[in-house]
Amino acid sequence: MNEKDTLRNLQPIVFRQLQNSFEHGRLAHAYLFEGDSGTGKEMMALWFIKHLFCLDLKDNQPCEKCNNCLRISQKEHPDVIEVLPEGQLIKVDQIRELQKELAKSGFESNKKVVLIHQAEKMNVNSANSLLKFLEEPPKDFMIILMTSALGKILPTIQSRSQIIHFQGLAKKHLIQQLQTQENFSVESASLLVDLTNSYQKAVELSNDEWFNEAKETVIQWFRYLEKDDPQGFVYVQKKLVKIFKEKNQQRLAFEMLGYFSKSQRNQVLNDDRAMTEKYNRLLAESLKAIQKLEANVAFQSIAEQITLHVIFK
Repeated sequence: MNEKDTLRNLQPIVFRQLQNSFEHGRLAHAYLFEGDSGTGKEMMALWFIKHLFCLDLKDNQPCEKCNNCLRISQKEHPDVIEVLPEGQLIKVDQIRELQKELAKSGFESNKKVVLIHQAEKMNVNSANSLLKFLEEPPKDFMIILMTSALGKILPTIQSRSQIIHFQGLAKKHLIQQLQTQENFSVESASLLVDLTNSYQKAVELSNDEWFNEAKETVIQWFRYLEKDDPQGFVYVQKKLVKIFKEKNQQRLAFEMLGYFSKSQRNQVLNDDRAMTEKYNRLLAESLKAIQKLEANVAFQSIAEQITLHVIFK
């Protein structure tokens, strides 16, 4: 699948919005791309920039083959400037250097484009410095700021930019992305996407030692419940309550239990009515457990009730 088709599938609304703005000559001097990591912001930004520099547009789409398109893909075009955080911040000196650079003529054309990554990491001084620049932008200039935390961007910068909202990826796209970019197994990717529809949060969870231990703990509890093993009741007391201490962690335990129940239910044979009913009962118990937890019922009490209802039905 080429870049155009990939972006059209990932972010159809943004794709049409940007393509239409180019075709009708309604280009803003400043864009603010906001959305979770992994939703295609950088790929979309580079694709959009190619519209301005492509030497052989086809149906108002970049050709992806000319020298300019290739250099933009490889981040080697001299008139496309990228700004990334230095450490934890984008510092005021970086913005000042950017202003000096933009005061010069373009190397190969009159156009210059700036791409600022993780724009929420601008400190107060750098954000104010950029704001002054946006108030009187140079001719033939475009800036694209990208952020996964819109609330951390100065309202005055937001008001001077065209905000482009990137929606969370459809589950199938997010699973595929985690498999291809992070080398996750389909099982791990499916679980993470069920727990959070965010690429960034899915990656963070997968790298969290506590989460990986917690996942294995719930899997073992699920196996006891699946086999009607009374050891599951003891397991709640000896293991489960020691791992899941905070309320958000406890909710995650029941969410994972629900996921494993759904996953196994979808794999059993249609004529295995007994197992299908068991998984449906487990799923129902996990959903009720979340409601009880929100009503401040003790986690251990809820987990023990689930075990009793399933094993000693």
